[in-house]
Amino acid sequence: MNQKLRNIAIIAHVDHGKTTLVDQLLRQSGVFRSNEQVQERVMDSGDLERERGITILSKNTAVNYKGYRINIVDTPGHADFGGEVERILQMVDGVLLLVDAFEGCMPQTRFVLRKALDLGKTPVVVVNKVDRPGARPLEVVDETLELFIDLGASAEQLDFPVVYASARDGYSGLEPDELGDDMQPLFDTIINTVPAPDGDPEGPIQVLFSTIDYDDYVGRIGVGRIQRGTIRRNQQAVLCGGTDNVNREVKISRLYRFEGLKRVEVEEASAGEIVAVAGISELSIGQTVCGMDCIEPLPFVHIDEPTVSMMFMVNDSPFAGKEGKYVTSRNLRDRLFKEVETNVSMRVEETGSTDMFKVSGRGELHLSILIETMRRQDYEFAVSRPKVIFHKDENGQLLEPIEELTVDVPQEYVGAVMEKLGQRKGELVNMISEPDSDSCRLMFTIPARGLMGYRSELLTDTRGNGVMSSIFHGYEPYKGDIEERTHGSLVCHETGETTGYGLFNTQERGRMFVGPGVPVYMGQVVGECSRNEDIVVNVCKKKHVTNMRASGSDEALRLTPPAILSLEQCLEFIADDELVEVTPKNIRMRKRILSKEQRMKLAAKEIKEES
Repeated sequence: MNQKLRNIAIIAHVDHGKTTLVDQLLRQSGVFRSNEQVQERVMDSGDLERERGITILSKNTAVNYKGYRINIVDTPGHADFGGEVERILQMVDGVLLLVDAFEGCMPQTRFVLRKALDLGKTPVVVVNKVDRPGARPLEVVDETLELFIDLGASAEQLDFPVVYASARDGYSGLEPDELGDDMQPLFDTIINTVPAPDGDPEGPIQVLFSTIDYDDYVGRIGVGRIQRGTIRRNQQAVLCGGTDNVNREVKISRLYRFEGLKRVEVEEASAGEIVAVAGISELSIGQTVCGMDCIEPLPFVHIDEPTVSMMFMVNDSPFAGKEGKYVTSRNLRDRLFKEVETNVSMRVEETGSTDMFKVSGRGELHLSILIETMRRQDYEFAVSRPKVIFHKDENGQLLEPIEELTVDVPQEYVGAVMEKLGQRKGELVNMISEPDSDSCRLMFTIPARGLMGYRSELLTDTRGNGVMSSIFHGYEPYKGDIEERTHGSLVCHETGETTGYGLFNTQERGRMFVGPGVPVYMGQVVGECSRNEDIVVNVCKKKHVTNMRASGSDEALRLTPPAILSLEQCLEFIADDELVEVTPKNIRMRKRILSKEQRMKLAAKEIKEES
């Protein structure tokens, strides 16, 4: 048993400082030179992660402290990436639960803590951001203790140590008013609290893979924990378990251990270590490598099911194939099925059409990150509006996913938020207002479909002061119809290039999404109508030359700047009969049926069938 080894995961709600804390642990354990320039949030290595300031994929690292080796796993905070957190907990013995000293326990705090406690992990509570104005560290510790009791923690888990810290400034302490000037109290608490990993180093090998990495030179790399035995380079073994449950003989061609930000090649590693293994093709998450003479696959953690689905399809607009490199249904199919191999909480299903695939995930963010990643990899395709996944119980009653929503808003906007969420079938569960604070926390249970498109409304209603976060609560009986969109679309009349004259005559009809000189096509959505109906507009209209005036006169047309929507805003905006066209250069919205005449015929046919 390796007494000088500790395996921990850092879990917390969004923006409570997980990745920043890992930065400090790396810095203060001597991973970087004293004069080395290191970017912030060094563990967030992906472009999307750095741009958005969020962690999407869990990352492994390791530090050495006083002769101890501490393997650290940084996990995502968003509920949409909860599948990452669930499987990572399999690899560790203890968790650092980060809680913001101002915000306290949030929905995702409850979710990740429940998973950790159910698996019997040893918790260390870190109250972070103690230097933040309005910090209330002692109250937050009381809240956290209540949360532990609510979740049915054992007596040992309730006796958790508390460390107060500022991850940004790199100091910690065991009392909020007795803070040191480094992270030594936190390191010492980890070593003294988290147990050393157990497992028989002399037994037959058993390694459960929880993450898949990829390297251009050695191919697929499985990251997992050695549950038993000692694994060696060039060793013959059997790959078993997983969804297909087929036993295959494999060879461990390379064996790595994590040191700082690097993978370091080693000859052997024994029980309790977290290692990376190369040389196993077609390895998938949840599979186990066992010794040749003792094939015992380990059970893999159950991952919660997806709650939202959308259709991915081949782009068939008039501009199809002009901007993307991978445009065919085969390209799209291969890429989606490749994603499922490493993204365990996502599902891909084939449909009756070879050009369309149903993709299901944990939420809109989960799916939009996939869309954005594919777009940057030169894929071109179209996607439908996200829809929640319904279930039926044994009595045939329709059940829908319900989210637990927390909204922090200034007192003056509480009425507006409650009114809007009431229309979306939200039920107020709790309301907390601090006596000396202007802020109020509202807690709701609300259907997942009621949350779609609400984030932008919240920012409008609260003038940018509202903060919301949600997490999956469970399935409940269908709550009834929700009015989804109160405004129609402005739909382009013809293919061409937008003109200032055409836009000037159209802008009084609603909010425009395109400026002058932009190529558009018939059926493209170019704006939001001020009324609850779709209007076909001619934004390519030119001013005709007459005997009385030149085409350049009346140039001083005042155009309102167009609203440029992000990918998430486009997905929230589109109606059921619309699609988002995604290319490496542009994101456009369009009608499924581009021709106005065909849309009108279809609408008339539907009315006739209803009557």
